[in-house]
Amino acid sequence: MDRDEKRQAVRVIGVTGGVGAGKSRILSLLQEEYQAQVIYADQVAAKLEEPGGQVLQKLAEVFGTGILEEGGRLNREAFAHLIFHDAQALAASDAIIHPQTWREIRKMIRESSHPLIVVEAALFDEKSRETCDTLWYIDTSRENRIARLMASRGYDREKCQAIMENQPGRDFFLALADVVIDNNGTLKQTRRQIAELLGESGKNR
Repeated sequence: MDRDEKRQAVRVIGVTGGVGAGKSRILSLLQEEYQAQVIYADQVAAKLEEPGGQVLQKLAEVFGTGILEEGGRLNREAFAHLIFHDAQALAASDAIIHPQTWREIRKMIRESSHPLIVVEAALFDEKSRETCDTLWYIDTSRENRIARLMASRGYDREKCQAIMENQPGRDFFLALADVVIDNNGTLKQTRRQIAELLGESGKNR
């Protein structure tokens, strides 16, 4: 099977949504009931940022060795503080990390034996379409997101709101999404939406 045939045989779904939207529930359903392989973009990026990797080397060249711990690992707390308080630093970081991350994800897809692959990422852009056949946005009301975060992570309302304010708004996601999953209801309702999109074939009954 050549690369074009392999691409046609594999369905790749991108899944995104704001914090507290309930992406984990969607991913679990896809994995358990449709045998999907789930690739987490942040985990791929974290692996590329390990010592000895080109990504970490480039980050140190651009931002200085102050972002590294004594053992040469990335000091994630210091680095996060740097980039999230400086828009230019964040853009420079993204320009280093994102292309390498998506390159590795595409490699993982090529090497996968799964007919359904789901890529979870905090953000998508038009370039994501080079990798994903369709983009799903998990849509959940602000109040439901806050309630879920308070219950699952123990955050107070103020912290939930602060985190959400630092993420793109609903309109940003809707502009890119091919599919919107309403995740405000019950598990049964969410399951029905996925079944309508993917059909019952391949479902693990």
